[in-house]
Amino acid sequence: MRLPRAKQTNDVPTALSPNVIVLNMANNSFSGPISHFLCQKLDGRSKLEALDLSNNDLSGELSLCWKSWQSLTHVNLGNNNFSGKIPDSISSLFSLKALHLQNNSFSGSIPSSLRDCTSLGLLDLSGNKLLGNIPNWIGELTALKALCLRSNKFTGEIPSQICQLSSLTVLDVSDNELSGIIPRCLNNFSLMASIETPDDLFTDLEYSSYELEGLVLMTVGRELEYKGILRYVRMVDLSSNNFSGSIPTELSQLAGLRFLNLSRNHLMGRIPEKIGRMTSLLSLDLSTNHLSGEIPQSLADLTFLNLLNLSYNQLWGRIPLSTQLQSFDAFSYIGNAQLCGAPLTKNCTEDEESQGMDTIDENDEGSEMRWFYISMGLGFIVGCGGVCGALLFKKNWRYAYFQFLYDIRDWVYVAAAIRLNRLHDNLRRLLVSKTHHGSSSINFCFN
Repeated sequence: MRLPRAKQTNDVPTALSPNVIVLNMANNSFSGPISHFLCQKLDGRSKLEALDLSNNDLSGELSLCWKSWQSLTHVNLGNNNFSGKIPDSISSLFSLKALHLQNNSFSGSIPSSLRDCTSLGLLDLSGNKLLGNIPNWIGELTALKALCLRSNKFTGEIPSQICQLSSLTVLDVSDNELSGIIPRCLNNFSLMASIETPDDLFTDLEYSSYELEGLVLMTVGRELEYKGILRYVRMVDLSSNNFSGSIPTELSQLAGLRFLNLSRNHLMGRIPEKIGRMTSLLSLDLSTNHLSGEIPQSLADLTFLNLLNLSYNQLWGRIPLSTQLQSFDAFSYIGNAQLCGAPLTKNCTEDEESQGMDTIDENDEGSEMRWFYISMGLGFIVGCGGVCGALLFKKNWRYAYFQFLYDIRDWVYVAAAIRLNRLHDNLRRLLVSKTHHGSSSINFCFN
């Protein structure tokens, strides 16, 4: 039994038959809290499996009366004005498969009791005021296919346990305050690594012909709603955080990934050389980081790209020539002062292309010179220490060494004396010769 949707401006009704299975009151003007609805006394056990109150003006805190609705598998309270903490009692929904709480004002942390909802396949908490760390136990929810935590105040690192979610197809933690490095184990997302899409993917989250499940995601540069085709989405969005370090090369193994956004972080190093293996990519955004080096030639193999943004990094060299990379406008590459070639207006010359390499060579040469002087100093210390140590501990070596020095001293003294005597004799002969020559000239004048 389903209640018809009608435009209203009153509270959510309190009377509900226990035989109702799907209750869809989305896209109306209901306002106020829903505690009176959740805490109503039912005549018998509720059979409600799907509850959709999204896109209304509902407000207040969620009550603790979720234990009365243990048959619920799908809950959508998105796009309202709910506030306060997410109640622990929501974990009493043991059969819960999809939970939408996006675009409200929920605060506090993700309740640890949610780990008991082991059938949870979709969790959308985006657009709230949640804080704290992403919990390690998130890796225990192995049925998760979509995890959306966008636009909150989460801090800390992405826990490595998240890599246990091998069925994950959507990971969106953008626009938070996360830091640390990107986990290298993201290649464990086996459904993202596969190009094939299973026919039954997300079918367990759909309820009969009532298409309840969908997600609003930032892809190809704008917000789009994916409903009905959600099973074809493969996305990793870590943008607008404080991630550092390099882009893990393991990401290149996600051949089925369609949307990758790492923009507006503090990533360094090179773009992975094997990024061309991600042949399913439709959108790639690495802008506003500190990436350096040349653009990998393999990037030209991404023939399905609809969006490419490498702007505002420290890339250098010629943009690889291909039909694909030249099809994007200059805005995809601006903010890289040493980048040249079409579609940029800056033409490449040999000097410009080698400028980045020359910088690296200069750094390498400076490093080599530093190591040369360090090695020379260490060699002198070791050599001098070896000789002095041997003379200190070997008496006969010490006598022989100093006897050698005495012999050298005597030889130098004798050689110097002989040279001085020779110099003295030469000077004396010269004076005598000049004196004799002068006397002959005087005698000649008198004669």
